[in-house]
Amino acid sequence: MYALIVPASTPFVLLATVMGLSWWEDHVLPTPSAEPLEAPAEAPFVPATPAQLAEIPRVDTVLTREVVGR
Repeated sequence: MYALIVPASTPFVLLATVMGLSWWEDHVLPTPSAEPLEAPAEAPFVPATPAQLAEIPRVDTVLTREVVGR
């Protein structure tokens, strides 16, 4: 009989855990302020232009050259 209690109660335990974590997040964790604290001192990072990749040879061209070389 006790073997049936654990599988049957598992969804309720998981639901209670999620609800408890949600309550904890709303009431215990600090809330972010509505206004920004301070403007960043430096400009945001802008990545450099990505390097151009070499053109990949087409598969049929490579196979044709290998077949012709035989």
